[in-house]
Amino acid sequence: MTTAEVLQALRADCPIPSRQSPHADGVQAWLLRVLPGLGLPLDDATAHRLSRGAFARYAGRLYPAATEADLRTLTVLFTWFFLVDDACDGPDRLTAEQIRALRGGTLALLRDGPRLRQAGLTGPLRRLLVLAWREPRRRMPARWRLRFADAVARHLDGTWREAVNKEAGRRPTVHEYVELRRSTSAAEVSYPLVEFVTGRSLPDPVYQHPLLRQIARTGNDLLSWYNDLASLERDRATAGGHNLVVALEAELAVPEEVAVERAAELWRAAMRRFVTLRAAVPSFGPAWGEAVNDHLDGIAYAVRGTIDWTLESARYPVGATEPAAGP
Repeated sequence: MTTAEVLQALRADCPIPSRQSPHADGVQAWLLRVLPGLGLPLDDATAHRLSRGAFARYAGRLYPAATEADLRTLTVLFTWFFLVDDACDGPDRLTAEQIRALRGGTLALLRDGPRLRQAGLTGPLRRLLVLAWREPRRRMPARWRLRFADAVARHLDGTWREAVNKEAGRRPTVHEYVELRRSTSAAEVSYPLVEFVTGRSLPDPVYQHPLLRQIARTGNDLLSWYNDLASLERDRATAGGHNLVVALEAELAVPEEVAVERAAELWRAAMRRFVTLRAAVPSFGPAWGEAVNDHLDGIAYAVRGTIDWTLESARYPVGATEPAAGP
């Protein structure tokens, strides 16, 4: 099977239902109107790339019940993360030291607000994050803001560690890669945003419950490994061995097609584990039951939304030539 065929087969094996916000396409059009005012150069090629990337459709798949206004906030935030990813992983990528400075500026903004400027976060990236953070900072409690900032810190820490590996020419083992990928993925950033959308913030003892954390990690693996399969062609040129398939090839000394099948086997085993773990979640009582269900649904939508968006976004070679309509 080709990698594209494996991706389609894994999508067919995913038991999580597909969802999409009715506001997604309208918000995508709004995004392209607002970006030039934030200083992002939006020539025809850039506008076409951002349009075909369909970031609003990705946000809409993860948060299908978000209001139109909240989906705008989420889409700006998703755009910020993808632009950071491009800056850190492209041919003219930031150095490890520049990523460290970006982390410092980002966390200063998230924790202290936009009044103080940091050298590591400037220009359009700073203005994008200021816009995206305005509503969450206004509406959400301090403990939630700290949790979100901590998730962003872990993500940028992972991005920095990957950059250090690339600069040193060091390729991770499979075990090392899986652990690092849980940070470089933005999945752990997406989970607290469920609470922003619903307005119900879980207390830390519930959010950090061992079983819920295990479900969150498994969901992270599922969406990350699927993304690795989809981005395999690009990662061979830019990722310095930081891709599950490439790590499996090296460690098992097997050709690409065998490593792809092995990655698919690992994905299927993780999906079975995800379903089993979710069925084992205990009752948290009437005070937190609904919010816990929202949280678990959000993790599931992150998995299924990543699958569906990957196959409709032109960001990946396996994606559609144009964003697909409907769910």
